[in-house]
Order: sequence, then C-alpha cells, then structure tokens
Amino acid sequence: MTTAVIPAPESGTEDLSVWPASTARHVHGGLTVGGVELAEVAERFGTPVYVLDEGEVRERCRTYRDAFPEAEVLYAAKAFLSRAMVRWVQEEGLGLDVCSAGELELAVAAGFPPERIVLHGNAKSPYDLESAMRLGVGRIVIDSPSEIARIAAAIGPDGRQKVMVRVVPGISAGGHDKIRTGTDGQKFGLSVTDGSAQHAVARILAQPRLELTGLHCHIGSQITEVKPYLTALRRMVGLMARIRDAHGRVLPELDMGGGHGIAYRPGDAALDVTALARRLRSELAVSCSAAGMPVPRLAVEPGRAVVGPAGVALYRILAVKHTGDTLFVAVDGGMSDNPRPALYGARYAPRLIGRAPAAAPRTATVVGRHCEAGDVLAAGVELPGDVRPGDVIAVPVSGAYQLSMASGYNMVGRPPVVAVHEGGARLLVRRETLEDLRRRDIGA
Repeated sequence: MTTAVIPAPESGTEDLSVWPASTARHVHGGLTVGGVELAEVAERFGTPVYVLDEGEVRERCRTYRDAFPEAEVLYAAKAFLSRAMVRWVQEEGLGLDVCSAGELELAVAAGFPPERIVLHGNAKSPYDLESAMRLGVGRIVIDSPSEIARIAAAIGPDGRQKVMVRVVPGISAGGHDKIRTGTDGQKFGLSVTDGSAQHAVARILAQPRLELTGLHCHIGSQITEVKPYLTALRRMVGLMARIRDAHGRVLPELDMGGGHGIAYRPGDAALDVTALARRLRSELAVSCSAAGMPVPRLAVEPGRAVVGPAGVALYRILAVKHTGDTLFVAVDGGMSDNPRPALYGARYAPRLIGRAPAAAPRTATVVGRHCEAGDVLAAGVELPGDVRPGDVIAVPVSGAYQLSMASGYNMVGRPPVVAVHEGGARLLVRRETLEDLRRRDIGA
C-alpha cells in the first residue's frame, strides 16, 4: 500500500482526522489544540492568526527520522520558517533545505549549523551565493550551467565547495500543473533527455574548487503515491552509473527531494511515509546492485508534510450574505494570507468554533476580504446555517505555504503565528502592522 487514506469518522461523530493529534473537543462547540482553546487564541491574539502545534511538528520530524534512520532528512524551509521552527527542527535531528539568503541567514542566526544546510534555487542571486559560501553552507544544488563558473569564481584560492546537480528525470507528478517540477520544459534543473545534466557534471568535475557529492531531483509537490519516486530513483541511479563509466567517479549522495502529499480534508489521500522509506531503500539497493555500484546515502526534503498538518488558521466572520442560492461567509483574511486556493485550487474544511450551532448545516462558500472575485478560501463547504458576523471559524492543515506565501495585498498586514504546546500559547511571529507598512514607504 503506497497511499494512505484518512479514514471516515464513525457514524454520529465529527471527523477530526486532519487536525493535529492533540486536538480535542471542548464544551459548547469549542476545540483545543496543544491543550489551548482555539477561541481563546482568537480573543487574545486577534484574527486572522495562524496557530502552530509544536508537539505535532516535533512528532512529524520524529516520524521521518524513524522512517529514514540512515538517510539525511532535510526540512524544506520554504513551507514555513521562523526562529522557533529552526530550533524545533534542529533539536529533532533534521537538516535544513533553504532557497534564499534570507532563509539561510535566519537559520544560521537562530543557531542552525550551516554545514547541515542545503541551498537550492533556480535563479540564485549573487547575494544568495555569497551568503552560502561566507557562512559555510553544506551543499549548493546547481540548477543551471551559469552557476558552475559563478560559484567556482567566488571561492577563495584555497577554498572548496560541495555541490550537487539538480536533475530533471522526466517524471510528471504532483497535485497541480503549477507544482510539477520533474518534467522537461519547465524552469527547474538540468535535463537528462537533452544531455544538459551530463554536460554540467563534466564541467563541475573539471573545476578543482568544486566537489560534486551527488545528484538531486525534486519531481513535484503534493504527491500521494510512491510509484513516481521509485521511477525517478531508477533513472537517477542510471545516470549515476553513466557518470561512473564516463568519468570514473562514484557519487556518494542521492537527494530525492520532497513533495510528500498530505490530506487537507477528511477522506483525502496522503503519502504513506513509512511505505515510501521502505520502498525507496529497497529500490535503491536493487538498482545499485544491478549497476554494480555502492549504495549512496539517501536524502529527502519534507516540508509540507512536517508543518502543514500542525497549523490551524483562525478567522473572524465579517459578513454573511445570500446571493441567489449561494451563502457567502466573508472573513477578515483571504488570499493575502492564503493564496493557495487561488493559485492551485486548494480545498479546505473550515469549522465553526467558540459556540455550539443552533441550526443544521448548509452549504456555504467562505470568501476573503480582498477585491478579487477569486478570493475564495473554501467553496462548497458545510457550515452551520446560523453562522453570523463575529463568529470564528478554524481552518485545519494551514501550517505550510500560507505565511511563507503571504502578501501585502490591500495593505491589511500579515497575520501573526502563535505556538501552542502543553496548555500554553506564545507568540512566534508578531502581526504586521500598518506602521510596518508605512515605514517601508520612504518616498515623497
């Protein structure tokens, strides 16, 4: 079995399967997460607000460490990053995968060892590369031919930088066209089909200041089946064998990226991490044996699968409006704090919290406050028929690609992040204020 399916609830019970494991029903329609009443978080910190269950994050890190005991597990910082997140990841034994100097410098400033960090990016700026080499980042993943000379030239006369090559293995996988990155014809990586990956390898091996440690691939995001990873792994091992034959170099590392899918709503499919680990190890051993090569050290890069299910977004209802047959429920956030529905058609399962409903459920569309018809957070969902302005709704599985992709649209300010753990709540990232926005505008 390669895909996990969240089970349906027992008859007459509410399905909380996609919520953090610490979630518990509270009196009068409330929910607690991490031992903290969500309605109290909304009152104390205001809305919109992201709530992050520290215990859930840590447990998911441990799940990966247990599933991949001999591999390098790198948390993909682009999903969500803060100083607290850096500390949790480090304490749970994971490495870090960053995409910019901003993510890198925040991590190092928070105490993360730079040698356990990998830098990605299809268009790394001079500052990205300068920061990586100044801080001593463990690996730089080369994504285009021009980076080879740029990195080599930036290294000091006695320096040496470990690098990997991002390879496009020709695999189509992922939950949406915009997050499928393993096929030819898109911006990431170097293709095996046209020989650009092989050419880049030859150029790197000719650079005495660059140490090629292995190959990297990332085939897409929100992938819920193991099979695409196995196909990609076979192709990557095949390329490693050709590199050995052509250059006499056996590469010691293979990074299979991330993209591990999670369930956003009850009944959604999710990638079975344990099955993925078991079958990747097996396939790697078989493929390397067939090629007559030693087994390289495996690496994986989960991001969404670590932090996504640990997050809950809280919104306050501003307006309820009937337009034709549609019940619109407008909240005080929207596409500025969660662009995923507009970008990818992502679907969520919001829930009323803070009071017990007095009416039967009816179909509603939860919309944001922004001046866009596409500012829809959740369409066709069930909410109590008596929802009203002032109510608070909670949206589970909101930990990944929300704050990290939040914008300043309409100058509403980005929400804060509050950690909950063992009955306590503390602020991790404060709310962006109008004063913050005004200070950036220095023109006359």
